[in-house]
Amino acid sequence: MIKEFLVGGAVRDQLLNLSVKDKDWVVIGATPENLLSQGYIQVGKDFPVFLHPTSKEEYALARTEKKSGSGYTGFICEFGQDITIEQDLERRDLTINAIAQDENGDLVDPFNGQQDIENKILRHISLAFTEDPLRVLRVARFAARFFKLGFTIAEETKALMSDIASSGELALLTPERVWVETEKALSEDNAHIFFKVLRDTHCLKPLFPEIDKLFGVDQRADYHPEIDTGIHTLMVIEQACLLTPDTRIRFAAATHDLGKGTTPDDILPRHSGHELRSVELVNTVCQRFKIPNRYREIALIVAEHHGLSHRAFELKASTIAKLFKAIDAYRRPDRLNDFLVACEADYRGRTGFEKRDYFQPDFLSACFKASAKTDISNLQEKGFEGKKMGDEIHRLRIKAIKQVQSDFVRPA
Repeated sequence: MIKEFLVGGAVRDQLLNLSVKDKDWVVIGATPENLLSQGYIQVGKDFPVFLHPTSKEEYALARTEKKSGSGYTGFICEFGQDITIEQDLERRDLTINAIAQDENGDLVDPFNGQQDIENKILRHISLAFTEDPLRVLRVARFAARFFKLGFTIAEETKALMSDIASSGELALLTPERVWVETEKALSEDNAHIFFKVLRDTHCLKPLFPEIDKLFGVDQRADYHPEIDTGIHTLMVIEQACLLTPDTRIRFAAATHDLGKGTTPDDILPRHSGHELRSVELVNTVCQRFKIPNRYREIALIVAEHHGLSHRAFELKASTIAKLFKAIDAYRRPDRLNDFLVACEADYRGRTGFEKRDYFQPDFLSACFKASAKTDISNLQEKGFEGKKMGDEIHRLRIKAIKQVQSDFVRPA
């Protein structure tokens, strides 16, 4: 007898009274031919997944998985009309994701997922959890997503995540898959929890060693009362999430201080030159995970120049003009806004600074608007060309910025 079940996140989110975005279905007692004959379109290559002819929602044949090799791809999937819904649910990662709902609305919950939802616990289903290293990233992502609801990870699940870290299997994850999970985590309201969970379960070092190195590195207490650079980074990500939903800026927040992890011990707690070291390490991270350029570009700008934003009121007009040119703001003004949001997150990501005013964005935006409005339409008529034209435009922009410096009144 063929039966269809709503599964996974849709059932979980219904139970949590959250909006359901996507619906996934599992079909038992069926063959691919059964679904194809009804107009379903097969899209899965590795295992039979079909799109409903009308709703276009995904329907997968019930399956089991057996570990056959290393990494998250080393599985043998078995399909058959005799595989039960309970067997299909058993292959999933967490109990809260292993609940199915039949066509009558009745729930199938063989692993007490409803109880874990009630108790707000993220718990693995079985020891098979350790067979798929990708689950480390998924659990950390779910911890970030449901942090605001009060969810925590079961201690025994944390222990298994640490076991995966020590097994070396995280190194077998493809860079693209790590980035997919990380990008999803960055979209969560509490993205900093993703990195904190990875750190707490010893998974951060094999995945993001550049971020892991920041923990335990001291900073000057007068600038950073939280002292620890790793803690500061988590706080900056948290502030970025409060300021913007833009995952590019949140990524920049996570990577802006990477160079502090390589500061020589003999100059600590100062971090002279960390900006350029951060640039190099941002490039390393982006290359390793094949991160899209739209992320790399803003991360590099923030890593190199965030200190200038903090010192904006002390800068010469010429330095401000050079900053705008360095970040290509005159051609891409949106970059300045992205940069300033990330810098504000950096400023507020310090103990006791979370609610402080940060007027630098208003000031630098005013400087930019004034300098961008500089009338250069008649320069060619005046005989300027080539390098001299560029120098004259720069001079006029500096003049406009000086006027803003003279007029700008910082709110009390």
